[in-house]
Formats: sequence, structure tokens, C-alpha cells
Amino acid sequence: MNTRWQQRFAGAWLVLVSISTCAADDWPQWLGPQRDSVWRETGIVDKFPAEGPAVKWRVPIAGGYAGPAVANGRVFVTDYAAEGDRTPDPNSRSKLRGRERVWCLSAADGRMLWKHEYECAYEISFPAGPRATPTVDGDRVYTLGAEGDLLCLRAGDGAVLWSRNFARDYQAATPLWGYSGHPLVDGDKLFCVAGGPGSIAVAFDKHTGKELWRALSAKEQGYSPPTLIEAGGKRQLVIWDAEAIHGLDPDTGREYWSVPLDPNYAMSIVTPRQAGRYLFAGGIVNKSAMLKLGPDRAAEEISSQPGPIHRDPAAEPGIGQPTAEVIWRGARGRGIGPVMVTPFLTGEYLYGVDGKGELRCVELATGEQRWTTCAATTGRDRGEHSACAFLVKNGDRFFLASETGELIIARLTPERYTEISRAKIIEPTGVAFGRSVWWSHPAFANRCVFARNDRELVCLSLAADERTVCPQEGID
Repeated sequence: MNTRWQQRFAGAWLVLVSISTCAADDWPQWLGPQRDSVWRETGIVDKFPAEGPAVKWRVPIAGGYAGPAVANGRVFVTDYAAEGDRTPDPNSRSKLRGRERVWCLSAADGRMLWKHEYECAYEISFPAGPRATPTVDGDRVYTLGAEGDLLCLRAGDGAVLWSRNFARDYQAATPLWGYSGHPLVDGDKLFCVAGGPGSIAVAFDKHTGKELWRALSAKEQGYSPPTLIEAGGKRQLVIWDAEAIHGLDPDTGREYWSVPLDPNYAMSIVTPRQAGRYLFAGGIVNKSAMLKLGPDRAAEEISSQPGPIHRDPAAEPGIGQPTAEVIWRGARGRGIGPVMVTPFLTGEYLYGVDGKGELRCVELATGEQRWTTCAATTGRDRGEHSACAFLVKNGDRFFLASETGELIIARLTPERYTEISRAKIIEPTGVAFGRSVWWSHPAFANRCVFARNDRELVCLSLAADERTVCPQEGID
């Protein structure tokens, strides 16, 4: 083979290699593609370089706790351009005027593709900005503002396709700390936690915004997002309001089961998490519960009777009805009482951050605490009130986004917390309980981390080989 053909062959081979290694995952919604806090991309760094991850780009934005979503070469994030003092008071509502904004940026270089904004007066505590991560579904993106403005926007140009306002449409009072229940798409439905009489949970036609059903009443709607699980042979929509956790039929809103679970200050925040037949939810001051999900007891009793079964389960009241029963509740020395960090359940254990800022390992079946550390939250020997570190699993280790603005790589096992590497990736610009905090869940996509605070959105490479970072070109 002559030199010219060797060069052409080598060039073509490099192109093929770059294409084959550039397959990347999106992060199109809260907690990732499958809403399970798992980042499935490979080719990720084992340890951070001494100078920290390479910054791909950074752009200025305003205040907000809402994490970014990344899909189809675009980054979607919301913020609040406020007029007035945004200093948080945990116990009272701040009155502000300003504009909530939805930004769409190029994932490759951060340049703005479009922006949508609307006037929105705030009367909430911790009024930095929106809380809910945008939900991207194909050519549409759904956003929920802190005062209950639900928008369906065209992903390509930001055109508003339909909108709802929970106060106007459902007579719902905004929670003290603002709407936080990240919208959930399932097939042709969009599930939201709205509030108001008989409308804690609402299902919309995702194409038109038409209401399909509404369900549940409670003193407050809480902050926890709608969650889909499968147990007892049925798909279930789990809604955790300020008084109880419920399993609903996602097609009709009919209630399958309900278990009392009333965290202090109506702080039902974390996403309920399932592991097999276990389902965990919990809030501040040890108001947590581990549930055991199962087929209905009546069906089990019938199947255990001797001789042939002549009953039709579909015709029997209660048969085929999923169930949930409490196997333990949180208490001092047992379980975990999280504030805002959704725990991770794997195997026979739960890993999560308690309200005191302590990362813990807990046995699913008993609530027994195996170990506790504050290394990932405060970086010290003691915790702080509501200190947090968001957990995302990648392979056999976790990436923990600490409120200190650091990203930590660690292994979590039933035996111990083992820290591998940490790097400062963003400034903690928020204020809470007298300290600076970063309380926004990052997105992991394109072998990068996308993180925001109240001043900027930054994209940093986490690729083991920079040549495998997908540029996502072609977005105009």
C-alpha cells in the first residue's frame, strides 16, 4: 500500500473511531434518562486531574435551584431575574417581582438558541428561583415555575404550545418553599403535583394540556415529584403529599393504597425510591417509612387454599389490588430522615443523606444504620442542618455533588465510604442557615457534568479521553 493510501486509510479509521466512541447519553429530566439517579455512560474519568475537570464553557444565568436537562444537543435550564432582595428566610415568604425564564443553549458551546420569559411575582421562602428540572420529551420541553406556572414549549424554538397555572386552574396555594415536583411524562400523559381540593395529583394530555383526571386532597401538596413504579403486577403512580404516600392507577387516578407519612413542616421532598418489593420515602425529623409492596393479600390467601380455585380474581373485590405495608419507620438510631437528597437503593441497602447532613448506609429490611460520614456533605467531622450531597451512580462508584461546590468520586459499600477523588466545580452562591451552599442537582451527559448556581451554568468534561466528548454539532 502506498503512502497516500495509507494516509487516507488512517484518516478514515480515525473518523470511524471518533464516531464509534462518541455515542453519548442525554440527561433529559430529573434524575436522568430513567429517573433513577444512574449515569450509564462509559469512558468516564477514574480520578480528577490535579487542576480539576476541564471547563468546556460557562455562561451567565440568574438565580434558581432547578437543575439543567440535556437532550438532543441542547441544554434547558430555568432561572429568575428578580427585582429586590432574594435573601432567604426559612420561616417566612419573601415578596419579589421579576421574570421566570427558560433558556435553551447549545450543549457543545453554551451559545443561546432561544429564551422564553414571563412576569412572575414571588411570595415564597428561599426565593432564588425555580426548583423543578425541565422535562424534555422529543420535540417538547415541560417546565414548572416556583409559583405553579406549567408550560409546554417547543424544544426547537421555545414557542408556547400550551400552559397551565395551578393557582388559577385548581385553586391551589403555593407551598411555602415553592413548587418543586418535577413533571413526569409517561406515554401520552404528563403527571404533575398541583394542589387544591381533590387535585393534589393531576394527569394531563401531554400534547394539548387537557386534564385527563385529578385525585387526592391534603392540607398541602408537599414538594415530592410524581413517581412511577411497578409492583403487585401493576404499574403504579406514587404520590407523596404532606399527609400520606399513595399508590394510584396511572390511567385513572384511582387509589390502590395509602399509608400515613407526614413529615414536619409538610416537607415531603425526596423522590420515593423502589428496590424490588421495597419502597422508601422520608422526611425531616425521622418521618420516614420503608414499605413492602406486594400482591393483594386476598389473592395470596386464595392461592394458598387446598383444591382447585374457582374464583375469578377480576370479579372479586380487592383481588388484583396492589398493597403496601410499613415494615419500619424512622427513629433515632434507625433509618434516615432526609431533607432534600433523594436516597439511592441498591441490593439490600440504602445510601442517603440525613437531615443532619450525615451520609448513611442503612439496611433496607431493618433500618439498621451501618455507617455514617459527613465527608461528602460538609467535608468535616460533623454535619450541618440540611447539608446535602446529591448521589448519582456510575458503574461501581458514585459521583456526589456536595453543597460545598465540589464533585466527589467515591465508592459506597455496606462496609464503608471510600473517597477516590474530589474537585471544586462551582461556587456555592446560595445562603442557608448562615453558610454558603450549592443546592442544585447537576446533569450528567455527553461525558460531561452540567452544573448551575445563581450566577452561571458551567459544562465540565468528565471524559477519560477528551476525544470521546461528543460535540453535539448541528444545532442552529
